[in-house]
Amino acid sequence: MARILIVEDEVDVLLLLENRLKGAGHEIETATDGVTALELITEREPDVVVLDWMMPRSDGLEVCERIRELHIDRDIKVLMLTARSLQHDVERAYAAGVDDFMVKPFSSRDLIDRVAALAATRRAVEPV
Repeated sequence: MARILIVEDEVDVLLLLENRLKGAGHEIETATDGVTALELITEREPDVVVLDWMMPRSDGLEVCERIRELHIDRDIKVLMLTARSLQHDVERAYAAGVDDFMVKPFSSRDLIDRVAALAATRRAVEPV
């Protein structure tokens, strides 16, 4: 089980993500904007952040860049989940520090598998 923070401003999508990831056995926190997300990341230190790009009060790219700046010593994994699908968007997201990138609409099974893989990678690099 991993600690997952879902950051999504569309309530229907947020609830779907929360339901699917809880069903896969993960502990879930949620935020609907970038500022709240950064506060929760500092307080809760999630293993994986599932992050929307287009949000109020700090977009997903800004949030990812701040995660990388603030948590240099922690290996928080970031999965960008967005409707943006152009190649230059993908490149910008990876340049901002995301670990994986998925386009909406998405397969729930693919999402669960990718989150599990990111969480496993994170655990593999944590000191024992």
